[in-house]
Amino acid sequence: MMRCDLTLAWKNLEHHAQAFAGFDLRTAFEQDALRADRLSQTAPHVFADLSKNHLDTATESLLQELARETGLAAHRDAMFRGERINTTEDRAAMHWLLRQPEGSVQGALAEPLAQVHATLQPLLAFAETIRADAQITDVVNIGIGGSDLGPQMAVLALQDFVIPGKRFHFVSNVDGHELAAVLKDLKTESTLFLIASKTFTTLETMTNARSALGWYKAQGGCDVSRHFAALTTNVAAAAEFGIRTTFGFWDWVGGRYSVWSPIGLTVAIAIGAQGFRNLLAGAHAMDQHFQTAPLEQNLPVRLGLLDVWYRNFLNYTSRSIAPYHSALKRLPAHLQQLEMESNGKRVDRNGHALAYGTSPVLWGEPGTNGQHAYFQMLHQGTDIVPLEFIAVKKPTHNLADHHELLLANAIAQAQALMLGQADEGGHKHFPGNRPSTFLLLDELTPASLGALIALQEHRVFVSGSVWGINSFDQWGVELGKVLAQDIHARLASGHVAGLDASTAGLLKRLR
Repeated sequence: MMRCDLTLAWKNLEHHAQAFAGFDLRTAFEQDALRADRLSQTAPHVFADLSKNHLDTATESLLQELARETGLAAHRDAMFRGERINTTEDRAAMHWLLRQPEGSVQGALAEPLAQVHATLQPLLAFAETIRADAQITDVVNIGIGGSDLGPQMAVLALQDFVIPGKRFHFVSNVDGHELAAVLKDLKTESTLFLIASKTFTTLETMTNARSALGWYKAQGGCDVSRHFAALTTNVAAAAEFGIRTTFGFWDWVGGRYSVWSPIGLTVAIAIGAQGFRNLLAGAHAMDQHFQTAPLEQNLPVRLGLLDVWYRNFLNYTSRSIAPYHSALKRLPAHLQQLEMESNGKRVDRNGHALAYGTSPVLWGEPGTNGQHAYFQMLHQGTDIVPLEFIAVKKPTHNLADHHELLLANAIAQAQALMLGQADEGGHKHFPGNRPSTFLLLDELTPASLGALIALQEHRVFVSGSVWGINSFDQWGVELGKVLAQDIHARLASGHVAGLDASTAGLLKRLR
C-alpha cells in the first residue's frame, strides 16, 4: 500500500486544488443542469445529496485515482477477510462480523461468526426477560467512551421504539454529580445496573460501579446477582463483584464500534430482540454496499474521499454535524469519538511522522437549535466549515406543521449557505458558496439507524486508509489515564516533588 502523499494522484490533486480556488457552487449549478443528479445517490436506507460540495467531476476522478493508488479496495477486502489490519495491536477489526447473518460465511470466519451468534442469542433472551419483568423499571448503563456513547445515542434515537414503563439512564463521567443525580430517583428493587467494561478495570466505569454497588447495599439491597449484570470478558472480576450474569465479546471489537456487541444490551432491552436484529440488519446492508458497490458509486468511499479532499487540499479543518431530528441529539458526540479517536493520528502505520493533516474536528448540535447558536459563523465567519445535514422524511408524531417546518429549515439552510446574499453595507452580506452535504432517511427506524452508523464507520475507514494510518488503535487515550493515577495519589499525600510548577500549584490549590 502506497502512502498517499507519494502517489501521482496526490500531486495531481495539489495542482487541481490550486486551479480550484475560483470554484463557485452557484456557477457550477448554472453550467451543469445535471449536477444534482450526478452528485446524488442512494445507498441502503440513505439518500445522499453531495452536489452542494466543493467538488466537480475532475475532483472525484482524481480522488478515485488516489483511492486506487493507495490500495483502498485491497485494504477494505482485507478487513472483511478478518486479517489483522490493526497492526499496532496485532488484531483484526471485525465489528462488521457482529451484524453478519448466522451461517453466512465460510472458512476461517465461520467459527468467529458462530461465537457471535452463540453470544447474541442468550443476550437477546436476557433482554426479553428484562423487558417482561414488570418489577424492573429502571436500567442504568455504566460505561464510558464507546460503552456509553453508542448505546446512549441509539436509545435516544430510537425512543419511538422503546418499551413503555421502563426508563434508561447512562452514567459515564467519573464526576460523582452525574451518578448522584441518577441514583436519587431510583429504588433498589426496581433497578438493573449494567456494568460495561471489556476488562472490568476501566477507572471511570469501575469507580461508578463500586459507588452504585455501595448505594445498592446501603439502601438495603441484598440480591446483587439479580440487579447487576456485566458486559465484560473478565468473568472472574465480575464474579468477585457479585455479578453472575455476564456477556463477553472479543478483542477485535473496538470500543467505538461496540454498540453491535453485548455493549448494546441496553439498546436491546429498550427496543427488543427484533428491534436489535433490525439494527444489525440495517448495518449489514450498508456493509454489503461498501463491499460490493463500484468505488465511483460507493457512498462511504465518496464521503471518505471528500473528507480527504477537504482536509488536505482545501484546508477545511473541521466538519459540523446538524441532525434535523431531535432524537439524534447524541449523534454528533458518537461521531466525534468514531472519527477523531480513529483518525486523530500523527504517524502512519509504520510509525513514521505524517507531513499532512488527518482527522478534522467534528462538532455540532441538532437543528433548528444550531441555527440560533453557531450557524452565524457558518454563514458569515472567516472560516469555511463544511456542514452535514441529516434529515428524516417521515415523522412519528402528529403535531401539525412541525415536521414540514423542520424540513423547510434544513433545506433552506443548505440553500442559504450556497446562495448567500448581497449587501453593500456588509453586515447583512452572506458570501455564500459554503459547502454542505445532505443525508436523508425515509424514516428513523432501527434498520435505518444501523445503516447510517455503518455508513459513518466505513467512511472513517476510507479516509484513514487513504491517509495510511491505523484507524483501530487509540494510544492517545492512555497517557492522561496514567498521569491521573499519580496525581490522584498526590492529592491525598500533598507531595509535589518532580512536578512542573503549574501542576504543583494547581495541586496545592485543590488540596
